[in-house]
Amino acid sequence: YQRRVRGKVNEKIVSLISGIVGPENITTSESARNLHGTDESFHPTRAPDAVVSPLTTPHVVEVMKVCHAHRIPVIPFGTGTGFEGGVGAMHGGICMAMHKMSEIVEVNACDFDATVRAGVTRHQLNDWIRADGLHFPIDPGAGASICGMCSTSASGTNAVRYGTMRENVLNMEVVLADGTVVHTAGEGRRPKKTSAGYNLTNMFVGSEGTLGVITQATVRLHGIPEATAAAVSSFPSIESAVDTVVQIMQCGLPMARIEFLNADMIRACNAFSSLDLKETPTLFLEFIGSPANVEEQALLAEELCTGNGGENFTWATEHSERERLWRARHNCWYAIKATRPGAHAYSTDVVVPMSHLPEILLFCDQLAGKMGVPAPVVGHVGDGNFHCFLLSNQDIDSETNLIRDFSRDLALKAQSLGGTCTGEHGIGLGKRELLIKEIGPGAYETMKVLKKAVDPLFIMNPEKVIALEQLIS
Repeated sequence: YQRRVRGKVNEKIVSLISGIVGPENITTSESARNLHGTDESFHPTRAPDAVVSPLTTPHVVEVMKVCHAHRIPVIPFGTGTGFEGGVGAMHGGICMAMHKMSEIVEVNACDFDATVRAGVTRHQLNDWIRADGLHFPIDPGAGASICGMCSTSASGTNAVRYGTMRENVLNMEVVLADGTVVHTAGEGRRPKKTSAGYNLTNMFVGSEGTLGVITQATVRLHGIPEATAAAVSSFPSIESAVDTVVQIMQCGLPMARIEFLNADMIRACNAFSSLDLKETPTLFLEFIGSPANVEEQALLAEELCTGNGGENFTWATEHSERERLWRARHNCWYAIKATRPGAHAYSTDVVVPMSHLPEILLFCDQLAGKMGVPAPVVGHVGDGNFHCFLLSNQDIDSETNLIRDFSRDLALKAQSLGGTCTGEHGIGLGKRELLIKEIGPGAYETMKVLKKAVDPLFIMNPEKVIALEQLIS
């Protein structure tokens, strides 16, 4: 690798980049570098040598040309809400912080799409389009930027209804390692479907900054439903809750969300939000449609829940009452962190076929008991994805190692059941070996060929997804 990336961010490089973006848009301060060298994962901070905040795509192009010429690593940075160490500067270099590229380029309300620059967050876009009766529904539960969500192929609670970023990105503008600008579906194009050539859009969705810097994305929009209903029901066992989900899906109910919380998670939420939910496996449901339609859906769901031993089925359509019912689900992350103030929280991210959910949830509970840690779980069970939240003191190596071991063992179990080690968080640093096992040698070698073709100097977010020793071997 040193033969390929030998450049250092010295005064000359800082001066060159300052001349491109302006001195106010590049910094080498320790605080800024540390802030941009960490995310929400358990991986230690790896600070870049400088943080650059471009204002335009031409800025990104020219900065990339400088870095390419001097073989300096470049790490794109959205909002730092990732879970897999994807923003750490493993070999120093430049952090490309995209937050100042915050323009909503266009909204085509009649065509249900919008084009945004790299720094626009999902909250900003939704605030902008709400008056048109539209929303961008992909909800990873954080203040993520849309292009950052493209980078990790994020999804969230609405995936059962609207899919993931892979299904909702129509086109992207990407600046490659040498400064070449690529429009993955053609410049200015936004068709709802295409079979023209290779699917470059989905090659870059989920690439985690290892193939280029995403500077713009065109995404699908959806109409805001006329009515929404929320419901909650507790169950005697994990199996009965999952059976209910399967039956709901088989009935063809157009669910907006189906979320599962286990007893440990409900216990933490009760304590945090002063609730009195029964501390057993619980489903949180959301229905959308016309007022009559959501009532029909809720009544059918109640029948299915009751038939599987569900208790205390409660549903509501008024916004304040829906918020009350879903308070436990909305506050899961904070509820778990409150059980151990000052601790760092980490989330696993496995997915299995729905029929294997009871087995892997039981395995998760047994693994936690074996390792002596709580196992609070929240799951997007409509698509087989769930997260176990783990707490640690990052200054204690044994606790960090325990989280790493727990996450690995749970991922291996998911893979053995025909699932994946990550549904929406990405590979980053922490799951590189799991990726090899999951996709097999043929697909892995193909990924390496793509990486070498697009980034032959390996300056784009080095060590992420594919380790450099794998690339140069």
